[in-house]
Amino acid sequence: MILAGDIGGTSTRLALFEVEGRAVRPVEEQHYPSRNFPGLSEIVRAFTAAHPQPIEDAAFGIAGPVREGRVETPNLPWVVEAAALAAQLALPRVTLLNDLEANAWGVFTLGDDDFATLTPGSPARDGNAAIISAGTGLGEAGYHAHGSSLHPFASEGGHADFAPHDELTIELFRWLHRRHGHVSWERVVSGPGLVNIFTFLHEVKHGEVSAALAEAMREGDPAAAISKAALEESSGLAVRALDLFVALYGSEAGNLALKMKATRGVWIGGGIAPRILPRLKRPGFLEAFHDKGRFRAFLEAIPVRVILNDRTALRGAAWHAQTLRA
Repeated sequence: MILAGDIGGTSTRLALFEVEGRAVRPVEEQHYPSRNFPGLSEIVRAFTAAHPQPIEDAAFGIAGPVREGRVETPNLPWVVEAAALAAQLALPRVTLLNDLEANAWGVFTLGDDDFATLTPGSPARDGNAAIISAGTGLGEAGYHAHGSSLHPFASEGGHADFAPHDELTIELFRWLHRRHGHVSWERVVSGPGLVNIFTFLHEVKHGEVSAALAEAMREGDPAAAISKAALEESSGLAVRALDLFVALYGSEAGNLALKMKATRGVWIGGGIAPRILPRLKRPGFLEAFHDKGRFRAFLEAIPVRVILNDRTALRGAAWHAQTLRA
């Protein structure tokens, strides 16, 4: 039995998996609000107490840079160490992966129904690939091609400098810079990033916020409320915010495709993409993805697919643990 985890700034999922071939089957699964716990070890303790089954291996995908089996999570006040978790679970080894690397491994376990194709492109059979995922933060990872095989690797590209490209995004950059100093892509392409864009358009461009939307933002997840209002077209300001968000998401996905030379494809993961899929299917996302001057034709050949399975990182952690056993 493999214990796998998908640890994000908002929620943590743990599951026990049986793995046969490329099939990963969850046996037990539970969700925990991350901020209700002082660290991952306490969540693991709660899960193993509730599901006392023998565990042979464990792997956890965590939002943050993993270095020598240790990660200080950027969106949680946690320090997670593989050695401490291994001792707690009485295992010889526990693997920590960046959450996007776990997502990248998880893609190998999915079927055709787990994807929505934005453009089929003309994939290179021996090319690299990439994955980008907006959620609480912005994660990016790559796949290095070795013949026909793909080998995932982590990055922290979401924290690279945001690059405005027209008068509106230059104004957005200046507004964010006054608030935060350094402005990363994560400041605009993430759940909090959508809220930043919405607030900018309200404060600087004087967009009107309806009473109903303001109440929904106060009482629940502000980004989800903005997305819902935009998809329902009940708020012009929300529509403008989501359209700009989608264009910036496409722009950074195209940047990542160039940096990774991802001629085999780019996957769009994370919790936001499936919820706004109707907007991603409109021209704005792909136009921004392709709009790279002399490299437009290069990018037009790259397949772009949205991952619909919200357990991809969890499955990927389990699958990676299985590959270490082989």
